[in-house]
Amino acid sequence: MKLRSLVVAVALFVLSAAAVRAQDATPLYVYIDGDTNIQDLWNNIIAPQFEEAFPEYDIEVVVTRGVGGGNADIADRALAALETGDDPQADFLESIDVESNPAWLENDLFVELTEENVPNIANLSEAASERLPQVTPYRGAQVLLAYNSDVVAEEDVPTTYAELIEWIQANPGRFVYCRPDRGGSGAAMVQRAIWEVTGQDPSLFQPGEADPELIAQYPAAWELLASIHDSIYEGGAYPGGNLPVIELLANGSVDMITAWSDQAIQNINLGVLPPSTRLAQLQDLPFSGGISGGGAIPANAANLEGALELYNFLLTPEI
Repeated sequence: MKLRSLVVAVALFVLSAAAVRAQDATPLYVYIDGDTNIQDLWNNIIAPQFEEAFPEYDIEVVVTRGVGGGNADIADRALAALETGDDPQADFLESIDVESNPAWLENDLFVELTEENVPNIANLSEAASERLPQVTPYRGAQVLLAYNSDVVAEEDVPTTYAELIEWIQANPGRFVYCRPDRGGSGAAMVQRAIWEVTGQDPSLFQPGEADPELIAQYPAAWELLASIHDSIYEGGAYPGGNLPVIELLANGSVDMITAWSDQAIQNINLGVLPPSTRLAQLQDLPFSGGISGGGAIPANAANLEGALELYNFLLTPEI
């Protein structure tokens, strides 16, 4: 009984200490518009490690994915607060396209990040150093094929998009990708179809006014995707997100999917996906992916110093 009482006392002391720390710490409001793997990254790795290194701060993670306009709504709120002088209650917006609203840049809504206010920018690779002044990458991912090697032999794994189309048609119901408007792994499947019918040259697609000659070729991409529609899982069922597709591979409903590299690896490590899961990339032209923009800090953030400290922490080698 004495040992049990001691354990209880220690537990209460730890909880009390944590509560005092959280009460005394300055909150940093971080808004996440990423999928579950990015939410887990922040909740289970970045936030705890940052708070351990900087106990004066307490990260409050707010998930905006699937809520209205996501982080764009929070940026608009920060812009309104900038005009009124109010607290935007937003210190860090993860993975936001700072160019998507001209008013944000015109009004200098976001802080420009330099080696002076974020010294660890010096850690960026050369490929990641080409960035907008208001953001800096801290992670990257690419869409891959994930498959069950107990069912699909390595020599049968498609190495080109044309082979993937043939495999899907030859194995009806055993492949699926998610709705392109609900997950990047599904959008990559559609984007890759467009690249396929336009000469496998992504450099043709540049920001600005759309090229009428390219648009004229889009129907061929829709025809290509339509040719596999009936062979998709359940005769053309497209789950509403990246994670539901992974779950279908995990429970054996399908044998192959498109998946984000980081999300697939995370679910293999967690045991959600079986050890037989393998990952492969197309060899003629890969699925889309790349370096994430990272995030942006509103210039009127109430805890600007802490937000910059957090950004610098993101660029440490450990993170």
